[in-house]
Amino acid sequence: MTELRNVEADLSRFPRVLVASLAVLCAFGLLAARLVYLQVFRHTDLSEQAESNRTAIVPIVPNRGLILDRNGVVLASNYSAYTLEITPSKVANLEETIAALEKVVDIQLRDKRRFKRLREEAKNFESLPIRTRLTDVEVARFAAQRFRFPGVDIKARLFRSYPYGELGSHVVGYIGRINQSEKSASTKATTRATTAAPTTSASSAWNRALKSSCTASRVSSRSRPRRAAGRCAGWPATRPSPATR
Repeated sequence: MTELRNVEADLSRFPRVLVASLAVLCAFGLLAARLVYLQVFRHTDLSEQAESNRTAIVPIVPNRGLILDRNGVVLASNYSAYTLEITPSKVANLEETIAALEKVVDIQLRDKRRFKRLREEAKNFESLPIRTRLTDVEVARFAAQRFRFPGVDIKARLFRSYPYGELGSHVVGYIGRINQSEKSASTKATTRATTAAPTTSASSAWNRALKSSCTASRVSSRSRPRRAAGRCAGWPATRPSPATR
């Protein structure tokens, strides 16, 4: 049996097959170009991003050493205590979480204010303390309900202890947040130092110029010593202020 083919129908389908083949080749070409761009041109950048996603730099605060007097008596030491800390980026609703924590751990108004201030100064993914120096009962109470508070954890930190109180405070010193009065005093001192420095340098330049002028006058006026002596009799002098010029 002889099979008859419709040549005209085959020829009419050929352009569509050609167009579809070209579209598939273009798609594979774009994929290959994208792969080359990512693997060759952006290899270093993407490798660094992948490494940063896998690792994280966490600063570790070093332990503060003991401070002893010359007889070996301890003036400052450390003691360990538990701190309740919150990571804001891991908490869905921060206000509701703090309200729920108040039913488990005693959180005062000053603790909330300190946490709010720290949150404004720190980054969103950092762990911030909401309550410090927890008791063993509070630690056990929170540990039993830890599953209810994602993003909240208890960490052990070292705190400074001074057995003799303020004795030797001028030697031992302290670490604390600068208050408003200290900040104002520091700003005023910096302003005075900044404004006084140009005046001092200008006075020194005036004295140097006057000294060199007097020296040149003495050299060139050997025949007229009285005039030279009268011109430089008052040296060294200070530079006149702008009000007296």
